[in-house]
Amino acid sequence: MIDRRSVLLSSAAAGAAAFAGIPQAFASTESESAKMYRLFDSFVDEGLDRSPEAVTTLGLDTGKRAAQKSRLDDRSLASIARDRDRNAKELAQLKAIDRSALSGMDAINYDVVLYGLATRVAAAGRHNYGGASAGVPYAVSNFNGAYQAIPDFLDSQHRIETKSDADAYIARLAAFETVLDQETEVMRHDAGMGAAPPDFILSRTLSLIGKLRAPAAADSTLVSSIARRAKEKKIEGGYADEAARIVAEKIYPALDRQMALLRSLQPKAVHDAGVWRLPDGDQYYADSLAEWATTARTPDDIHKTGLELVDDFTARIDTLMRANGMTKGTVGERLRGMYDEPKFRYPNTDEGKEKLIADLNVLLAKVRSRLPGWFGVLPKADVTIKRVPKEIEEGQAGGYYQDPSLDGSRPGTYYINLRDTAEVPSWTLPTLTYHEAIPGHHLQGTIQHEADLPLIRKLSFFSAYIEGWALYAEQLADEMGLYVDDPLGKIGFLHDAMFRAVRLVVDTGMHAKRWSREQAIQYYVEKLGDQEASAVTEVERYCAWPGQACSYMLGKLEILKLREKSKAALGPRFSIRDYHDAVLLCGAVPLATLDPVVNRYIASKT
Repeated sequence: MIDRRSVLLSSAAAGAAAFAGIPQAFASTESESAKMYRLFDSFVDEGLDRSPEAVTTLGLDTGKRAAQKSRLDDRSLASIARDRDRNAKELAQLKAIDRSALSGMDAINYDVVLYGLATRVAAAGRHNYGGASAGVPYAVSNFNGAYQAIPDFLDSQHRIETKSDADAYIARLAAFETVLDQETEVMRHDAGMGAAPPDFILSRTLSLIGKLRAPAAADSTLVSSIARRAKEKKIEGGYADEAARIVAEKIYPALDRQMALLRSLQPKAVHDAGVWRLPDGDQYYADSLAEWATTARTPDDIHKTGLELVDDFTARIDTLMRANGMTKGTVGERLRGMYDEPKFRYPNTDEGKEKLIADLNVLLAKVRSRLPGWFGVLPKADVTIKRVPKEIEEGQAGGYYQDPSLDGSRPGTYYINLRDTAEVPSWTLPTLTYHEAIPGHHLQGTIQHEADLPLIRKLSFFSAYIEGWALYAEQLADEMGLYVDDPLGKIGFLHDAMFRAVRLVVDTGMHAKRWSREQAIQYYVEKLGDQEASAVTEVERYCAWPGQACSYMLGKLEILKLREKSKAALGPRFSIRDYHDAVLLCGAVPLATLDPVVNRYIASKT
């Protein structure tokens, strides 16, 4: 899973003057093409102006944009309205370009940007809640909100090398109060529109905010982060005391106000899990599928596909289990037995968790050695492995990936959730690592950043492509022979593939077929054998991000379908390296746009 911040930054269409201009590979004598790239540059610059957090995450908070290092993004209702207006304006400007005058990658770039703008504008015109697009109905939940994003952002993204960097951290810390209050007001507005979260999301969110609020101000990670890093850089200035004062006098009261609003919503909260209950909920779910999964397929069709795939993967796992002496009980029960087997668990201690991460680094080295046989283009930026921060691990998924900075100063990061090592037994770890790091998110995302694309495309985010690639990478790891001597790891691979099929069933089940949270959890546990705590986290995530869970398998199926199309068209001229390069160098695209990308690859080889 890609870090949620990546999704937010993609909407910012971030960029900078240092990266502006028309890339040489896309330079064109056609006036419509030139106009389009100048327009993209303006979108990029405006996006940066509106997102100081994007500026920092991309490593661009220097020079003329240095002042933005002291600010946070505006999350107010007024800012949401401006985003809606800006998207509508940009869509009209792009439509003024003569699409018929474009060809090749110029046309593909046009179509990609058009899809993103048109999808957001259509959703924003239909729904007066959930921000400036569909897919995230609740401003604050177990999976969204500044309460969880900003502490991590300040610690992992806001670099501190000089006194001015430390001063900027303090300024951002003070601004955190305003951001929290802005989101509280958005929540109040959306609840008034009939879009309050269900009771279980309210409870989980209160628990997570409470964890951030619990320590004495001086012991908060918001304070320890600046204190530790200022000391490491020998920066004088009493930053720990100032940060503790801000946390005590500004941030904690803002968190209290946010929790007070959440508690006020609880007496009238419903237990229904799906967005069908929200205003125009069925359309909101359709818009969410268009946003996350870039698909117009109906929920019934997606649900049916999921059920068929679950049956197929169940049969494949059963065959492999029987070949390895596991015959008793249903497949789900046998998988649960593997979860419960102590020999597959790392000690649930800090030392055990450090050993787990060390073993994953050994695994990454093995994968790296095999990449050249499967990819012509490889990423330059490195990837590191870290634990999900303890303060937010309760509500996070098993793993997620955070992109490197564009300037190369910060590597990509694969975060693994180690709240309880029983949830990540050894036989599940290879596939999770292939998905989040290489040949999954890190390889794809870094190649996209490093490709000769206009900046707006380097930062484009389409979950079905991105998560579809990462799920495809899990299967590719099997094709690369990484499970030849690891039959239990291959069971883990098939389990995780079935997990994404289960998501198709559960997501459409809750949001279209009115399944309850409990029905979704029961189906999840029965089919996958996972611990209930993991199932609860996953199912509640699908409630907070309707449609996102469908993007993985739908994207993988499209990549596989187009691979078979390429093989059929090219026969002996087909090269897996060339196919992968074609798919990756185009950057993230809506699934419908991937077909013309592959058609160009086929044409270039015939």
